[in-house]
Parts: sequence; C-alpha cells; structure tokens
Amino acid sequence: MSFVLVTVIFVPFIFFSINPLNPISKHALDQRLPLFKPPPRISVRGYDDGVLNKCDLSKGHWVPDLHGSRYTNSSCTTIPDSKNCFRHGRSDRDFPNWRWKPEKCLLPRFDPNTFLEFVKGKKLGFIGDSVARNHMESLLCLLSKVETPVDKYKDSEDRNRIWYFPNHDFTLTITWTKFLVHDEERMINGSLSGTFNLYLDKIDEAWSKELPTLDYVIISDAHWFFRPVYLHDSNGVVGCVYCNAPNVTDYGVGFALKLALRSALKHINNCKNCKARVTLIRTFSPAHFEDGGWNTGGRCNRTSPLRESDINMSGPEWELRSLQMKEIEKARKEGRKLGKRFGVLDVTRAMMMRSDGHPGEFWGNKWMKGYNDCVHWCMPGPVDVWNDFLMAALIKEA
Repeated sequence: MSFVLVTVIFVPFIFFSINPLNPISKHALDQRLPLFKPPPRISVRGYDDGVLNKCDLSKGHWVPDLHGSRYTNSSCTTIPDSKNCFRHGRSDRDFPNWRWKPEKCLLPRFDPNTFLEFVKGKKLGFIGDSVARNHMESLLCLLSKVETPVDKYKDSEDRNRIWYFPNHDFTLTITWTKFLVHDEERMINGSLSGTFNLYLDKIDEAWSKELPTLDYVIISDAHWFFRPVYLHDSNGVVGCVYCNAPNVTDYGVGFALKLALRSALKHINNCKNCKARVTLIRTFSPAHFEDGGWNTGGRCNRTSPLRESDINMSGPEWELRSLQMKEIEKARKEGRKLGKRFGVLDVTRAMMMRSDGHPGEFWGNKWMKGYNDCVHWCMPGPVDVWNDFLMAALIKEA
C-alpha cells in the first residue's frame, strides 16, 4: 500500500514537470513564459518598404506636377522678403510646378497633417547656415496650412528663431552656424578681413548648447567654406583654404568641410545628455552662377529644370556630396554602437538640375543692387521637395 501511495503521488509530478533531459516544445514554453513583444513598427500610408529601403530617392528626374505648389507667396505669411520672388517681379510661373520622381518608386508628397502627428510633443531643430534657414522656412509654410504657429523667439539679427505649434505641442527651431565648429574672423588693421580661423577641436557653442533639448536634428553646411580659412587643431594650423600663405598647405574646400562635419557628428555621437532620436544631414545644395561669380556679374535666369545629361556628375558639387556621404556613413556605424541613428537628405543630384529655382535678381535687396542670389531658393519653389525627403527619412530612421 505504501508503494501504491508513493506512485500515485509522484507519477503525475514526473510526467507534468519540466525534465531537464527532455526538450520543451515551443508551444509549451510559450504557455509558461511571458513573451517579449517588440514595439509596433511605425506605419504611414504611402511609405512602404519599397520607398524607405529599396528605392534610392536621390536618383530620378523632375516631372510636371499638375497639383502645383502646396502654398503661395500670399497664403504663407512667413515667407522672408528675400525669397518672395514673385513679389519682386519674377514673371515666369512654371518653376514651382515640378515634382521629384525617383527612378524606382513614387516619393509621397509631404503631408503636413501626417508630419505634425509624427512629431507631436517633440522638438525639431535645424542647424546650419542661411540655406538651412531656407529649408526651415519652406517647412514652416507647409505646416502653416494646418496650424498657425506662434512666433516664440527671434534674436537681434534674426538668425535664430523658435516657432511653436500649440495644438501639437511641437517646437521648430533654427540655430545659425557658419562652419559647425568654432570660428574667429581675423582682424587686419582693426577691421574684419573676411578670413576665418576654424578650430576643428571645438564645436560652435551656438548649436552645441541647444543640442540636448532636441528630439530631431537636421544639420547642413557648406557655403561659408568658399572663402579664405585657416584650419586649426589642438596643435596649431594644419592647413587652409584659399590662403596663399607660405608653409601652409591649401587643401581645398572639400577637406575643410569634411573635417568640420566629422567634428560635428563626432560631438553628437559622444553627447551623453542628448536625447535626439534621429540626426539627419542634408547634402550639398549647389549654387548656379552662370557667366561669372556672385560678385562678378554671375546670374541664374533659367526658367525650367535641367536634364540629368546637362549636369556635371564629376564636378565639385558632387565631390562635396560624396565627402559628406562618407562622413555620414562613418557616423552611422559608430552611432549604432551607441544607440544613435543617422540619416541623410540626399538632395544634391535633384538640386543640380534646378538652376531655375533661385531668386536671381528678384530678391529685393536694397544694399546689394546688381548682385544676383543664385544660392538660396525661391518660395514656393524646388526647395519644398526637401520636405518630401525629410518625411521619408524621419519615418525610416525613427
């Protein structure tokens, strides 16, 4: 009887307990252990895997857009006077009515409702020069179709701005920087010389102090490097651009831009108290001066896009873009180890075809009459497509 009693008690225990000698079926394990469920993948209509991962958005051509511009120079009240080309007499009306079409997919048009829902409760900051400001102003016009922003801050030089969208608790900023790294303009006989010292081991504090407050970062730079600069590291002068100085090597614009961008991206990766979910880098936006430079009569008076066969894919614009892409990839690899994400707005090829999109003579500047602006972009105009790239990049990386 004792044997029967022991058997009755222990046999069920043996058969229904975990046996370390027998494998447990996946079904049995699933019943015993709580499963880890990864966070749901962000899904936005129109942005499938083909657009986000399998399609090179930078390769394509401009096609007529029957919908036309998504805002006008009268519907957007925040267009700066210098970008309001129609107001200053530009008469051709077709240049805003083109859309970028990648070769292997359809890039969705920027939807301000989708964007504002995506960034709800967040802070997005542009960091760069006046062309970065141009991009921010384009985004502001598009978002203003959904919600009128509150102008929260403007510094005395109108270089740094903060806009707030209360219905979405979203903050949009622009922080102005010439070179991304710390710079000092050289003085000659008590006057500013237009020649700069760049300190590659020091980040421009104007933006580095704001970085920890940003959820999304968009960095761009380039045009200020087309002037005489001396490059310094912790040991002293290591080179220059346009300096013609004895015993100092002129390495060219690309070298200086590469080192400054490298320093900026390294700073972002090493920032311990930064909360940025995604850092995006916009590639070089080319100028289109023809028949001279900005100060020698150069102009940009075309009225339609160029074809890809018309642009020089081995020229300096593409070289600068290639240097930027290499630095971005280095930062991306390092960032993966640190839990940081980097993406790119690769707009160079598209914008090389848009020599028709600049203000040219129609920028209303009272102090520099006779000079054409072939660097910045009319609004509305081709610059608006940068926000198509922006939306796709944010969804992909976030």
